[in-house]
Amino acid sequence: MSRALRNDPTAEIDPITVEVIGSALSSIVEEMGEALVRASYSTNIKERRDCSTVLFDVRGNTLCQAEHIPMHLGSFIGIIPHILKRNRVEDLRPGDVFVGNDAYEGGGTHLPDIVLAEPIFVAGALVGWAVNTAHHADFADRGHAHIYQEGLRIPPIRLYRAGELQKDVQELILLNCQVPRERLSDLRAQMAANRLGVQRMTALCDKYGRDVVLAAGDALQDYAERKMRAGIAAIPDGTYRFQDRFDNLEVDGELEFSCEIEVDGDEMRLNFAAPPQVRAGFNMTYTALLSTVYYAVKTVVDPTVLPNSGLARPISVTAKEGSVVNCLHPAAVNGRLSACQRVVDLIHGALAQAVPDRVIAACNGACFSATFVGERAEDRSLWVYLETIGGGSGARAAKDGLDGVHVHMTNTSNLPVEALELEYPLTVLRYELVDGSGGAGAQRGGMGLRRVYRAEADCRLRLDGSRLRSAPWGLAGGLPGAMGSVVLRNGAEPLTHGSGHLRKGEIVEIVTPGAGGYGPPAERDPAVVHRDVAEGRIDRDTADIIYGLAP
Repeated sequence: MSRALRNDPTAEIDPITVEVIGSALSSIVEEMGEALVRASYSTNIKERRDCSTVLFDVRGNTLCQAEHIPMHLGSFIGIIPHILKRNRVEDLRPGDVFVGNDAYEGGGTHLPDIVLAEPIFVAGALVGWAVNTAHHADFADRGHAHIYQEGLRIPPIRLYRAGELQKDVQELILLNCQVPRERLSDLRAQMAANRLGVQRMTALCDKYGRDVVLAAGDALQDYAERKMRAGIAAIPDGTYRFQDRFDNLEVDGELEFSCEIEVDGDEMRLNFAAPPQVRAGFNMTYTALLSTVYYAVKTVVDPTVLPNSGLARPISVTAKEGSVVNCLHPAAVNGRLSACQRVVDLIHGALAQAVPDRVIAACNGACFSATFVGERAEDRSLWVYLETIGGGSGARAAKDGLDGVHVHMTNTSNLPVEALELEYPLTVLRYELVDGSGGAGAQRGGMGLRRVYRAEADCRLRLDGSRLRSAPWGLAGGLPGAMGSVVLRNGAEPLTHGSGHLRKGEIVEIVTPGAGGYGPPAERDPAVVHRDVAEGRIDRDTADIIYGLAP
């Protein structure tokens, strides 16, 4: 980098410097994420990694998001505009930290995802924001008729003012939590992650110059826009439509979702139709819809596009206000991820008509979650255990789908059985792939999972999931994957819209959906069919029926 560039911020920044600074930004957000995971207390963050980190520029545009959970972008993209709407930039100070989670007044997508945002100052000037979110598995065993039942709503307010903790704000938050010890420890881990981001960003500005880093951030967003436009331009112009069904444990029957995508040169317009918002927890805010669209389009257009605000510039998104996919206050939103997964299916189904070789068959299309809540016998304190369970990933044009993984908008890990049974009065009786649940095809869809829990103490149970009535579709002649199911045993009473009670010794079995296959089954290599049978991926009778082959 030349000395002239340091002294003249209007001078053109060279591509090598942009690339180096871009890699540094990626390293910063990844390091922030690892610090958050390692410093956290709750199993949902330290084991399941249900958190994300990001850097924003001064205006609140995404500079770089770590490769954690795509859904969390929806919790990020609104937080800085809300802060700047409530606070003048000249009133911000080093050491200020804002906390927020509200889906309507804080830029979030549901209340358990609590966001911390800290401004970054260099030589007295604001240069960006270090931000992270973590899913606090706390607001459990609640109703979902509207958002006021779902937990404490926090607009973006100062948790720290010029480095000083606002104890009354912290006490207010903790008083509304069921497991305050976990919340306090996890909030401190979030603080540590942001402070690391501030230090690393400050050091980067010291090394290259503040103006150079800011210019590089703008250049990286422009580069992402150019790549996204080039990728869209490579898709044939036209209008592509797709419709799918959505079911959820909270409601009876199924809802119809549809998507219309118009590709026009280097721009893409997406319009969604869905029923009016419901008195259930799977409604999506507009920021949740945007984060889902950006992820799904990026995976098809160009997965290598940098994860910053530039990729969104050629994309416009519309949906009727007050619908499930663009809800208005006071709709409940706790389980919005299930609907988001279906929106991904809509986008992929529509774009498969234009570029089928770039799209995978439908994945499990759900985010199966199980939340157990009970009291500890020794002190009657509450415990809350949250688990999201993976399923099948869709087959690709040249490869089988992946088995038993989280897909699309969720990217968390499973909680190891040893950690679960050590911390909670639950026993996992079975945890396995479900044979034959992947759709047959020239390329086989991924298999779902079976996870069976036995309660070792009385507790409340809440389940959230989808694809219980409609199967994940296949592509190009591939067959659909298997649907999911929930079975209660040992006398457990049926759940009411996903909620109920487990007594000691009662059992719940959760089977997650598989995924669709790709291409006609008859084109599958016979040797691969023999391998599938030998590895238990498909039984012999099914292999003979589907493939006309008796191994």
